[in-house]
Amino acid sequence: MTIAIVERRGGVAAVTFAADEPNRSFLLAAERYEQALQLMATCFHIHIRRKLVTDRVISGIALTLREYECMQWAARRKSAWETGRILGVKRRSAAYHLDNARKKLGVRTVMQAVMQLSASNNDLF
Repeated sequence: MTIAIVERRGGVAAVTFAADEPNRSFLLAAERYEQALQLMATCFHIHIRRKLVTDRVISGIALTLREYECMQWAARRKSAWETGRILGVKRRSAAYHLDNARKKLGVRTVMQAVMQLSASNNDLF
């Protein structure tokens, strides 16, 4: 069973669930749990894409996924406390990641870092 995954930007991926030999039980289970397998395939794809994506680059500087996520929320005028709540981390952690991103980008304020994010032409979400 192959599940096609179409991304918002038009990219296409596929995840295949297979048995090593023809097996009626496998086919019946695949049919019965098709929606669950689609959800699993989509979650797996999202996880892998986040690990492999290299478009978390701002002004030639690569940010970690968490730094980039915090920057995206800061660009939406969310405080470190709000960002922490959204991402399920403490305010200190969100502030830490924002500070790391700021330092990497060589600017003095988070707002200057957000301006670089905007200027880099990356999608904010």
